[in-house]
Amino acid sequence: MFDVVTGGAGFIGSHLVDTLVAQGNEVLVIDSLCAGRRETIARHIDSCKVRFVQKDLLGDGWQEYVQGADRLFHLAADPDVRQSAVNPDPTMQNNIMATYRVLEAMRLHDVPELVFTSTSTVYGDATVIPTPESYIPLEPISVYGASKLACEALISAYCHSFGMKAWIFRFANIIGSRSGHGVINDFIRKLEENPSELEILGDGKQTKSYLEVHECIAAMLFTVGHTRDTVNTFNIGSEDCIDVKSIAEIVTDEMQLPLTKFRFTGGERGWVGDVPKMQLAVDRIKGLRWKPQIGSRESVRIAVKAMLAERQHPQ
Repeated sequence: MFDVVTGGAGFIGSHLVDTLVAQGNEVLVIDSLCAGRRETIARHIDSCKVRFVQKDLLGDGWQEYVQGADRLFHLAADPDVRQSAVNPDPTMQNNIMATYRVLEAMRLHDVPELVFTSTSTVYGDATVIPTPESYIPLEPISVYGASKLACEALISAYCHSFGMKAWIFRFANIIGSRSGHGVINDFIRKLEENPSELEILGDGKQTKSYLEVHECIAAMLFTVGHTRDTVNTFNIGSEDCIDVKSIAEIVTDEMQLPLTKFRFTGGERGWVGDVPKMQLAVDRIKGLRWKPQIGSRESVRIAVKAMLAERQHPQ
């Protein structure tokens, strides 16, 4: 099996590469390293188990490398929901245009299958929680969510027009080692700067679903192996939620900071585009006989431990 992974030196991408290599697959990683780190997959490159191409998908010189691939995992993206409300252009370019260029490369080089990482933010302020894949209308409230929904539409059109197959995964909050953004990373960074007080955006009552990254990778690969529709769209997340204040308590506990004072900025949203409550329905993937083995609280605890350990012993 020859797999291509865009963004394979990033957070989720590098964990996916670990798993594909362990399965004995031939793996090619394409990553510009503007967000990813070569160190996350260096051992695979050094042992010749992974070929690495450092290229930006918005440029050229990478397309010919996908020739002969059985499947392309497209994880490269601008993942910053908050920043997309400040400066939308990088999100539009690195998400929509990059995805279009990937699809064109697949079309021209006859790559038959695409796996795409989308997001729960395509649902916007959903009125049905847990939110199923069939929920409508899809009205994102962030530029990031809109960009991912546009990518889903492009993928569907290419699959039906050019005989490809695709798996679209709408993620809850995926967390764990190697993550460089998100609430846990923000809390750890703030507490390293000031252990006595932690600023929490919003009222701390924002409640969302979290899933540890290894569970996410297992769900993706299981689903790809058990579905064969032209376009296969699945939610991936845990079966419960946790609020932001509880995440802060877990972080301070793991950092052994029992006297930290929490300071809330107020309001039900932490930033423009934030969704106060999010939980994805995972009935569709459970119908394939896969279910998450851990919930949001345990996922957060595992992720915090891993991220703190990384700070002690950087990879």
